Amino acid sequence: MRSIWNGAISFGLVSIPIKLVNATESHAISFRQIHTEDGGRIRYRKVCELEDREVTSAEIGKAYEDADGSMIPISDEDLEQLPIPTARTIEIVAFVPEDRIDPLQMGAAYYLAAGGAPAAKPYTLLREALKRSNRVAIAKYALRGRERLGMLRVVGDAIAMHGLLWPDEVRAPEGVAPDTDVTVRDKELDLADALMDTLGEIDLDDLHDEYREALEEVIAAKAAGEAPPEAPRAATPGKVLDLMAALENSVRAARRSRGEEPGEEEPGEQAGERAEAEVRSLPRRKTSRAAPKQPAGRKSTSTAKKTAAAGRKAADAPKKSTARSTEKKTTATAKGTAKKTASKTASRTGAKSSSGASASKTSAKKTASRKRSA
Repeated sequence: MRSIWNGAISFGLVSIPIKLVNATESHAISFRQIHTEDGGRIRYRKVCELEDREVTSAEIGKAYEDADGSMIPISDEDLEQLPIPTARTIEIVAFVPEDRIDPLQMGAAYYLAAGGAPAAKPYTLLREALKRSNRVAIAKYALRGRERLGMLRVVGDAIAMHGLLWPDEVRAPEGVAPDTDVTVRDKELDLADALMDTLGEIDLDDLHDEYREALEEVIAAKAAGEAPPEAPRAATPGKVLDLMAALENSVRAARRSRGEEPGEEEPGEQAGERAEAEVRSLPRRKTSRAAPKQPAGRKSTSTAKKTAAAGRKAADAPKKSTARSTEKKTTATAKGTAKKTASKTASRTGAKSSSGASASKTSAKKTASRKRSA
């Protein structure tokens, strides 16, 4: 592999000559700009603004633009003679546990190759020391005109270096998380755990760039004068997620993709509940619960009994009211007749008593008159 930087690792008083090579490569497909009318290639020419002519790469250098717009030339010699120890040296400054490094800081990756036979011994010493300590080395180095931070770790039998951002270059995640209070139920967490367990682990070597493969098919088809393949239609997600249904559906899909048969009862789901989970809108809660509707033609026995009882009560109600009314009228009539009879009897008895008393008085008067005459 071609080296992009030559220098040394400074490990205390130990110096290890190394060569820096790229540890990664890009397989992205690049495009050229063309003139759409005739397919002509579009190129950018480097032109000097003062002379209004195109210049070659040998005539191009570096400069710093000052606040007033003036240019301050900086040569490669100026950069090489910077008064810093890391100009040609990867200076190890500390050894820390690997989990102390925030993945947000990690950038480009490089391999550090030993620079010749004399570097083999110290190179192997540093590698084995890193292995046994289960730590990584934090180092500073200069590359492409600036000092950088790096992390050295062991990859196989080689030492790799990851470029790190300086701590003040990592932005805080303020305003990123939801600003509303959300409660996650245990059942939802259980389903999320089941989904993670179902997806399980994967061999990263099995992953590939599907976008690049599809793009290669399009290029091959157009080069052969054929129509490019049609893209599959993506499913349109619902606007509002039923989170439980989405999780259950995800667990089922993950199991099917692995050739596993769903169990008799899905995790977090009772038998007979959600035969087909789907993403759907959550219904609004009502203030009062209405009785569940029964399908037509399949009323329950209790409902039928209640309906029949209500019908009998409704039918008996007029009869009972009529009977009560008749009974009240009969009672009232009997009471009235009794009162009239009692009144007539009393009148007749009183009249007889009066006539009897009058006759007695008349008889007494006649008797007394006869005695006086005698």
